[in-house]
Amino acid sequence: MLPSYLTMAAILFCIGLYGALVKRNAVIVLLSIELMLNAVNLNLVAFSKYGVVPSLTGQVFALFTITVAAAEAAVGVAVLIALFRARGTVNVDEFDEMKR
Repeated sequence: MLPSYLTMAAILFCIGLYGALVKRNAVIVLLSIELMLNAVNLNLVAFSKYGVVPSLTGQVFALFTITVAAAEAAVGVAVLIALFRARGTVNVDEFDEMKR
C-alpha cells in the first residue's frame, strides 16, 4: 500500500511544481503551492501509517503543515488583493518592481 501513496504524492507534487513554475496567474501559483504542501502531507501520513515504526508523529507534522498552509494562503491572498488594487493585474510578470 505504501508505494501507491508515494506515487500519488509524487504525481500531486509534480503537478503543483509544474503549476508554480509555468503559470503566470498568481492565484494559480498559490494553488499550486498548496497542492505541493498537500502532497507532503500525504507522504507524512503514509509514512506514519505504514512506516517501520507506526506512530502519530507524521500525522502531527501533517497537522502543523496544514496550519502553516492555511496561514500562507490567507497572507498570500491578502497580498494579491493589495497588488491587484494597486496594479490592476494578478499576472506575476508584472510584479518585477517594488514600486512604480
